[in-house]
Amino acid sequence: MSSDYKIDLERYKLIVETVFDANNPSIMGSLVTHLLVSTMGVKGASIFVVNPGNETLEILATEGLSIEYVNKGPILVDKSIKLAANLKPVIINDTKGSNRLQYPEKGEKEGIRSIVSLPINLRGRIIGALRLYHSEPWKISDQELSYLRLLTLDLGMALRYFRLSAVVQCTKDLLDEIHPIWL
Repeated sequence: MSSDYKIDLERYKLIVETVFDANNPSIMGSLVTHLLVSTMGVKGASIFVVNPGNETLEILATEGLSIEYVNKGPILVDKSIKLAANLKPVIINDTKGSNRLQYPEKGEKEGIRSIVSLPINLRGRIIGALRLYHSEPWKISDQELSYLRLLTLDLGMALRYFRLSAVVQCTKDLLDEIHPIWL
């Protein structure tokens, strides 16, 4: 595999193992974004989840970005980099002159020159996004994009697992309160 690739099978496997070894979404997000930045050599990475109440993307985890950039304002699903209804990634090879950014001046100040945004979906419904930020123009390869798409599927499954696990734990706690088990 060419050393020009930012993600390959070995890096993908390392990141996916981290996804499935984590025991809560915050830890998973922090570890995954850290690994994406450190192994791919990109400027930053963020994992967002959709808040269905106000149609914003809320940060689950981020790495490599300044506090000022992270807190730049609400990220509106319909005004941010468009998450296509057909669940396709949005790739901005060079942000200079792009009209697809919600906060272009903040991105320029942060030194972001390219963004790859992939929706995290579950059964055809967008539940989040994975974004990679690079400090120089980046023409992502089809192979790299394929690995990142697979990663978003893994992230979607993990987020669903964490949600179901929380519901099961909550139900168990409630049942324990109602019918305590006496030893």
